[in-house]
Amino acid sequence: MSIEVVEGSSASEPLLGADEELKGRSPRELAWRRFRRNKVGVIAAIFTLGTLLSSLFAPLICKVLGLDPNELHLDQIKVSTGLPKAYLGGISWEHPLGLLPGTGRDLLSQLLYGSRISFLVMILATVATLFVGLLTGIAGGYLKGRVDATIGRVTDFLLAFPAFFMIVALAEPLVDRIQRLGIAQGNGARILFLIIILTFFGWTGFSRLIRSQVLSLSERDFVTAATALGASRSRIIFHELIPNLWAPVIVVLSLSLPGYLTAESVFSFLGIGVQPPGFTWGLLISNSTQYVTNMPSFFLIATVSLVLVVLAFNLLGDAVRDALDPKADK
Repeated sequence: MSIEVVEGSSASEPLLGADEELKGRSPRELAWRRFRRNKVGVIAAIFTLGTLLSSLFAPLICKVLGLDPNELHLDQIKVSTGLPKAYLGGISWEHPLGLLPGTGRDLLSQLLYGSRISFLVMILATVATLFVGLLTGIAGGYLKGRVDATIGRVTDFLLAFPAFFMIVALAEPLVDRIQRLGIAQGNGARILFLIIILTFFGWTGFSRLIRSQVLSLSERDFVTAATALGASRSRIIFHELIPNLWAPVIVVLSLSLPGYLTAESVFSFLGIGVQPPGFTWGLLISNSTQYVTNMPSFFLIATVSLVLVVLAFNLLGDAVRDALDPKADK
């Protein structure tokens, strides 16, 4: 008898310990625990946060380093070729990433200041897209009927358009209309155009995702119970549906940010976005293509910077998606 008790207790102790470890943990705590175990995701999060903070505090960083994005260093540029006199594109202690050919402006300060506009378009376009997609998705999935049918036909209509070619074709007319209305001028009008047009063509996919989630949630017991108790539509939407939609919203948010960052760079590269004297990463890459042969360091630094940031955002999005997956290991 005593032997059986000892064996039973020793076998049950690890199980009890495992239960105690997970006891009382909320889904948010479990998701955070899974995210912390993802080394790649943690590194990507640190790199992403550091990049965003560097962009936000670009003036302070440049002041500490003694850099000015608009200062010309013509004395360090060859008159005959327009290239920096020093090797590796003028990389030195004073200019860690070198100088721009032709003008001699500091490349690091240009990247820091240029990221501010690129990240501004990225963040505003992403937030606007998620807001419109969330609103239309909830409306279609919960109200159903004619509302759902109307939103569905509008979505199908927009998805049928070749968005890229429409943006290229509408760029100049819409920018001119924004300036005529006095809403914004110059590069401000171009930034506003990019945010509006990216939102206009970008909300459809997220709206369909939210609609499917809302249709599923509407059949759950807690929504049925709230309806039976006489809860209003607004209460059901804000207290029952939206709190259960934060997981797909966070995942789409983390995956949309790098997409819009790349889109802004591409459109600026094509001359649709911000134009000189403003500067973004897309403009820097566009300028660097002229010196691929004579000064490859300029092209490599500009493109690798964009690739690293987009890669970090994508890896962070994958890590967040895995952390929020309820089927993942606890």
